[in-house]
Order: sequence, then structure tokens, then C-alpha cells
Amino acid sequence: MKLIILLALSVVFIIISTSKYKLHPFLALLFAATGFGLFSGMPLTKLIDSINEGFGETIGKIGIVIIAGTIIGSFLEHSGGAFAMAEKILKYIGNKHVPLAMAVIGYFVSIPVFADSGFVILSPMNKAISKKAKISLAGSVMALALGLMVTHCLIPPTPGPIAAAGILNADLGLVILFALPVSLFALFVSWLFSTKIASKIYIDPNPELSETQVAAKIEQAPSAFKAFTPIVAPILLIVLKSIADFPTKPLGDGFSRDFFGFIGEPVIALFIGVLLAFRLPKKFDATILSTSGWVGKALVNAAIIIMITGAGGIFGRVLRNSGIATTIGNSLSNANLGIWLPFIIAAAIKTAQGSSTVAIITTASLIAPLVTSLGFDSDIALALVVSAIGAGSMVASHANDSFFWILTQMSQMDVKTGYKLQTLGTAIVGVSSIFIIWVISLLVI
Repeated sequence: MKLIILLALSVVFIIISTSKYKLHPFLALLFAATGFGLFSGMPLTKLIDSINEGFGETIGKIGIVIIAGTIIGSFLEHSGGAFAMAEKILKYIGNKHVPLAMAVIGYFVSIPVFADSGFVILSPMNKAISKKAKISLAGSVMALALGLMVTHCLIPPTPGPIAAAGILNADLGLVILFALPVSLFALFVSWLFSTKIASKIYIDPNPELSETQVAAKIEQAPSAFKAFTPIVAPILLIVLKSIADFPTKPLGDGFSRDFFGFIGEPVIALFIGVLLAFRLPKKFDATILSTSGWVGKALVNAAIIIMITGAGGIFGRVLRNSGIATTIGNSLSNANLGIWLPFIIAAAIKTAQGSSTVAIITTASLIAPLVTSLGFDSDIALALVVSAIGAGSMVASHANDSFFWILTQMSQMDVKTGYKLQTLGTAIVGVSSIFIIWVISLLVI
């Protein structure tokens, strides 16, 4: 009971310190881990070892992967590749179906680009297209926002899902395989919400960029094929590795299995994605790779995520070494929450402190010591747990979420309307996602 109370107090501390007092999540997680270790009576030498091992092992697994994914996103953003992807999707879906087009665009762009960054990049295009189609901005902006959120929370190589997979030792290929159908269903729900609910509220698009300016940006962008390859290639390689590792050996044995195992290793797959991203600028300048260039800016953004992820690894290792896994496992095993447990924890943390990535990393750190006692010790179960955490991290975006303010301010949307659309929309999409994950878990676990 003492350990459970300490854990509850630790979670409350993380939530209050990050949301009310604006303490950086890295320090909040580090203070929570150290405090838990001290007050639980853990030997001081064991606590120090837990801190060092938790940080080092976690970063060792996914640090380079996060960096590579962030670099790919930076190249897509600065080269105009995101615009090229958007134009290609619009070409096939058509301007008459702008909300569907923006949802799909957001879905793809947010795989390597952070949701809020993707929204800022695509917002001018969204306004221009909405004005041309003579529709309310509310419908198209929510389709874009929710499409961005879906992959931001569910699909690697977005840093949150990658970090969760690393903390839980989940197979990244299986995470992608299960997250893809879940994310497509969530995308469908996003489109329904945008067209049936959000579009009923009229907001004048009032575009910042004219059609001519948008066309000029697209003209300077790489081809859509080039823009898609740094995203699609790593995902395919990672999935192929998981398929090659199946006991039935569907891709052969010996050299072929070793080959797919090598190129599908997340670090190598994302490195290949980075090399493909180098092809995106129309005119390659060496300064792009400098500390002040696109790569330098990407590394600064990646460093923040890596620090938070490492602190989450510390928290998880301290919890694991305290023996709380057995305590909580025994307490919750009779509750029959199953796959809903990681969802509920992630949703609570997300709603309380605002950041989806922090919610994912913190929840994964809390769940990691409990996976065996909760029956989530198979590769398939761990992959579904990562998706359940991602679904929970969507619920719900409101005033403590930076994305909420970016969306409302850039869309001329008042706070009340923001709650009606962004907060309600993320809640509906997140809950819909966990229902699908739950159904899948009944079939495969």
C-alpha cells in the first residue's frame, strides 16, 4: 500500500508541477523518480544505479531513432516537401472534398513532423483551399488537426510512439502493423467529426497566402514521390524486418533474413530515410547540414524529446527496481481493466498536463514494470499497449495544450469554439481508437 500511495503521489506531482507550475517535464520526471526511490526506502546505491541505468539504456535504444526521425521532419518542412505531399493528395481527392483531403494530408505529414509544426506549415494552404472551395474553415481545420494528431500519437517514427516502444521493449514493426489499421479507423472518425459536426460552425478562411503564393511554394518543392520516400521507405523496411522474423520465415532464412533484419532495424531504416531526405532540397547547400541549418535545428528539437524520454526511463527503472510491479499487478489483476489500463493512465496525464508526448512517455514508464504481471508480456500484447497509450494521449486537447492555442489562434477560433471542436474532437477520436484496439486485443491476445 505504501508503494501504491507513493506512486499516486508521484503521478500527481508530475501533473501539477508540469501543468500548474510549468516545471520542465525532464525535471518533473527526474524529481518524481528520485523522490519515489528515497521515500520507498530503496538503498541509495541502488537508486543511483537505477537512475544511471534507466537513462542510459532508454536513450541507447531509441535516441538515434528520434534524432533521425526529427531530421527527416525538418527536411520535409524546410524543403517544401510537405506542400508537395499535400498537392498530390489534393489532386487525387479533389478540392470538392477538402476536409477529407486535409485529414489525409495531416495523417501523412505528422508521421515525421510534430503535429503543431505540421499545422503551422499547412495552415496557409488549408485556408487558401477552403476559401477557394467556399466552405467553413472549421471543418477543414479540424480535419487537418485531427489527422495530424492521429499519426502523431500512434505511428512511428513520431517520437512519442517510438519512445513508448523503446521503453516497453515492443517490436517496432508490430507496433506499426497494429497501429496502421487503428489509425485509419481514427482517421475515418476524424473525417466524420469534421464534416458532420465541425463544418456546421462557420469560420471565414481569410487566407494568409494567396493561391499564387501557395503555387509558388509548391513550385519550389521537391516532387511528391521524393517527399513521400523518406517516410514510406523506413516504415516498409521496419515492417519487413518484423515479417522476416516470423517463426514461419516467410522471407527466407540465412542471408536474406539477416539482410532484412539489418536494413529493417529502426536505426538503419531511419538512417536510410535521412539519406533519402537529403534529396529533397532543389539546391543542396552544405549549410543545411550545419549547426545553424536544418539539421542543427532538428537536433535541438530532438534533444528535448530525448531528455524527456531518458527521464521517463529513469522513472520506469526506479519503479521496476522498487518491486512495485508485483504490488500493483496483484492489485489490478482483479480489476480486469486489460488494455484499457494504459489508455486510462495516458488520457488522465494528457488531459491534466497537455503534452501528448509527455503523456506517452510517462505512461510507458509507469506501465513498463507491470507488463508481465498484467499479462502484456507477448510481442503482440506489447505492440497493442503502445497503441493504447497513444490513443489515450489524444484525450483531450484543451487550454493546457500548446497545440490547442496554435489551432485556435491561427484559425480565428475563440476559446469556447475551441473546446467545442478541438477538445471534443480529440476525445472522440481517442476513445474510438481504444475501442478498436480493445476489439483487436480480444482476437489476438
